[in-house]
Amino acid sequence: METTRQLKIARLIQKELAEFFRGNTELSGQGNMISVTQVRISPDLSQARVYISVFPSAKAEEIVKLLENQTKRIRYELGQKIAKQVRIIPELRFYVDDSLDYVDRISELLK
Repeated sequence: METTRQLKIARLIQKELAEFFRGNTELSGQGNMISVTQVRISPDLSQARVYISVFPSAKAEEIVKLLENQTKRIRYELGQKIAKQVRIIPELRFYVDDSLDYVDRISELLK
């Protein structure tokens, strides 16, 4: 069970990363859209698991690898935005959120 503090920090990170991806076209590439669907933060607030959804979903693994290569830069930019609100800037881990693909597949099977 996540504490209130964890939830607040997770929402803050989700909001700031979404703005970062929206304004940074070199990470999202040409014609790709990155959405931050969920952020889960560890109890000690030192690690954040960032779940992203990529459109088109065929390039999801490629985008995650690109994000993993740029993690230090993304963490630095995040630190510039939220440094006044948190004591520790968490380490970021990126994962593909394929729940939308799963929903589409179930809907298709039900038809």
